[in-house]
Amino acid sequence: MTAGSRLVTAGINRFDGPTVSAGYAKALLDFAVAQGAGRSVLLASSGIAADALSDRDNRVPFASYVALMRSAKVLCDAPDLGLRFGAGTNFEEVSLVGLICRAAGTMGEALQQLNRYRGLIAEVDLGGGERFELVSRDGGLWLEDRRPDPNAFPELTEETFARFVCEVARSYGDVPFVTAVEVTHARPDHAAAYEAVLKAPVVYGAARNALRIEPSWLSLQTRGANSYVFGIFNDRADALLARLEAARTVRGEVERLLMPRLHLGAAGMAVTAGLMNLSRPTLYRRLKAEGVSFDQVLDELRRELAKTYLARLSVNETAYLLGFSDRSAFSRAFKRWTGQGPRGWKGT
Repeated sequence: MTAGSRLVTAGINRFDGPTVSAGYAKALLDFAVAQGAGRSVLLASSGIAADALSDRDNRVPFASYVALMRSAKVLCDAPDLGLRFGAGTNFEEVSLVGLICRAAGTMGEALQQLNRYRGLIAEVDLGGGERFELVSRDGGLWLEDRRPDPNAFPELTEETFARFVCEVARSYGDVPFVTAVEVTHARPDHAAAYEAVLKAPVVYGAARNALRIEPSWLSLQTRGANSYVFGIFNDRADALLARLEAARTVRGEVERLLMPRLHLGAAGMAVTAGLMNLSRPTLYRRLKAEGVSFDQVLDELRRELAKTYLARLSVNETAYLLGFSDRSAFSRAFKRWTGQGPRGWKGT
């Protein structure tokens, strides 16, 4: 990762378990509210702070998303809310990944991009391999969802399959796509909604979650194909993937803890190690294993933040926010980073 992208990694939410994008969680929240649920009740029951959804690139815990879905089903009196949500929202409006898929050349290429960037929607530990795999069996072509432990949250299977089917129907009408559906969970009380939404016979308690598809779907031209736009979306998605990956590193965690404490002068290694429940030597070893030192992380974080702050703030304000003892100390550091003083840099 380049130093220029380091600032982006510093502000990401960090959670111990898997996450989903805030944009996806907000889409579910808005959909449930439109169905009659109370917004404040949904946020409280899911443990999601409203400001966490202000930036669609933020992350929220997967467990909070599950709680949001389950609460929404109760409050909306809609056991089939997962199906409704997948069918009633446009993928490109809730996720950057949807825009990338729309801009790809064919549906087969869109599927490749969906696999590539799937973690931007929801993090699923597959232990290698793709989440969505094309498999030939029983004389047909199947699109299998390899998400582990799917029965722990079958609503995600519902919304995923409904989105596949309904996105194609919205764009291409009666173009042949899904001819059969298999799901691993038991037949629910709202089973009638499955065939109404998925437009195909459903087998419950199957060995896999899969859609039997018409092979011709893979070569279907997407309506929004645009190589220029596709490249822009890909660049953005790659940056977000790098940001998400960095949040899993020790360096990413150190940066996250340092940012709000720089101006307090509490940016020392001992303090940071304590916040991570580590000893100072342990933090030293873990950073060394990633090829960096604490001083290097601190210095590079200050450098990237300085460039951002100086675009909006004065030299004195920037020096304060970065925890420098005085303006002259900051100016010397900035000249070491860039070859020129901060005032001269602001004027370029």
